[in-house]
Amino acid sequence: MTVQTVLDYLWSLAPVEYKESWDNVGFLIGRKDAPVARILVALDATEAVAAEAEALGCQLVVTHHPVIFRAPLHLTDDDPRTRVLLAFLERGLAVISMHTNLDCAPGGVNDELAFRLGLQNVEILPDGETAGLVRVGEVEERSLPDFAAFVKEKLACPGLRYADGGRTVRRVAVGGGACGDFIDRVAGAGCDTFVTADLKYHQFQDAAVLGLNLIDAGHFETEDPVCDQLFHRLAAAFRGVELLRSKHSDCILYL
Repeated sequence: MTVQTVLDYLWSLAPVEYKESWDNVGFLIGRKDAPVARILVALDATEAVAAEAEALGCQLVVTHHPVIFRAPLHLTDDDPRTRVLLAFLERGLAVISMHTNLDCAPGGVNDELAFRLGLQNVEILPDGETAGLVRVGEVEERSLPDFAAFVKEKLACPGLRYADGGRTVRRVAVGGGACGDFIDRVAGAGCDTFVTADLKYHQFQDAAVLGLNLIDAGHFETEDPVCDQLFHRLAAAFRGVELLRSKHSDCILYL
């Protein structure tokens, strides 16, 4: 089995046409014909993850966040953004990253997030699309503090921020990672609650005006669940390959 074999399978799960125009996804480091016996699945491609992959005897790292967003002008250890590339190259590790295409794909980041939070009758925003960033579904009616505590527990959040839009929770939208730009569309779709991450202060201020409860559950916490999904899918598809899950967690520390 080779890196190309894994790449072909991942493209079938999250086609490249689903990615955002600014994104950089797919096969980013290594040789396509390199043999693969062990794969490490991680949310981020960091120096620590490269060291972890080497210690575990992996040949391929599959991540959500791309190791390269923009083409570097140099490849030295002077810059932390290129030093991480050296960390993978010097260890002979290949890297495949499935980012916004996996956010949008059926069964990807946001379907997994909706599943973790118990949403029923899940659909893509806007309705009728075959792929998209935000999912909308229904939960049993409950108070916002109660639902926020539920989100915190289910996503293992060290903490979360939320704003009260003045409504009970019933119709919920979810967008893993930074999906704050969808707030108006979520409110316009009749949702009372939006679970996402990286929200800004003024967006929390708008919650009462929009009548939309906002829950910022953390970038890592809303996206990392898809790594479990990738792990299980790859393990089922390639039974002759050993799958390992990265133990590196959120880079943000909480008091």
